[in-house]
Amino acid sequence: MSRAVDVRVRRVYQEPEAADGTRVLVDRIWPRGLAKATAELDEWCKDAAPSTELRRWYGHDPDRFPEFSRRYAAELTAPTPQAAVTHLHTLAAAGTLTLLTATKELEISHVQVLADAVRG
Repeated sequence: MSRAVDVRVRRVYQEPEAADGTRVLVDRIWPRGLAKATAELDEWCKDAAPSTELRRWYGHDPDRFPEFSRRYAAELTAPTPQAAVTHLHTLAAAGTLTLLTATKELEISHVQVLADAVRG
């Protein structure tokens, strides 16, 4: 039986913690006001982020989150995003993985859907 992977979700603007493990930014757009030199992340995995069209449609409207989640989960089955999810799962299998986003409301963010996909 395989062990459960430890996938965490945090805002990229929060101070890194020792327990974060591998820190991966999963936004398509670089976070505003964050210098790349001081970002303290291990990778930037744009291919795991929702498409620009889906992100714009969603607009972080809480009423649209269920439909957004369904559409985003479907996007994650396409070859390029699926390869990104597989890569993230491999990172998580090696130790704690923290998915980072600039989104303010983590509960209705793509990272929740992505974290579930990575956990498998």
